[in-house]
Amino acid sequence: MDFSNYNKEMLTIDLAKANVAAIKYFAFFALIFGLPYYFIWGFNLKPIFETENLILNIAFPFFLFLFGIVIHELVHGIFFAKYAEKGFKSVRFGVLWKMLTPYAHCKEPLKIKQYTVALLAPLVIVGIIPSIAGLIAGSVSLLFFGIFLSGGAAGDLMIYNLIKKENPEDYVQDHPSEAGCWIYRKKTVSCHEFTNFL
Repeated sequence: MDFSNYNKEMLTIDLAKANVAAIKYFAFFALIFGLPYYFIWGFNLKPIFETENLILNIAFPFFLFLFGIVIHELVHGIFFAKYAEKGFKSVRFGVLWKMLTPYAHCKEPLKIKQYTVALLAPLVIVGIIPSIAGLIAGSVSLLFFGIFLSGGAAGDLMIYNLIKKENPEDYVQDHPSEAGCWIYRKKTVSCHEFTNFL
């Protein structure tokens, strides 16, 4: 696509601040889902510590969380591929090792409204839905999984805050090496330029 008629601007987030924000979002989601769970089901963690498989029960949530992170990025990739003209050929997965942050990167521009769906899909699918399911089913493991993965979407929410006021019909492209994106805003013709044209 030709973007010669678009103004280009780079928007980025600070990954260190994103990690701090993750704690705040975790606290927020823990409050939103944890309080109702407590009043409906209460919290009983004794079975975790009284079982013969203590190490397994403690380690399992950790590995489940790592699995959730992988699924989180995979969901990004699936939605990027859904909207990208070249599908999965335009999607790359990797890790920013200096911040231990995994990522899914789309190599072609998407409409902002499409990018927003791809950006927030993991929060809903891997975070909020498991939290609600845990609340309904009385599963503390599912609840914790959903809360942690909701907090893990902090970076996505910070990027969403950068682009939420943009024209949904304009375009956005993932930055290839930074935590952020390029915004392509369609140029508008000013009254002065229009008069000169006439």
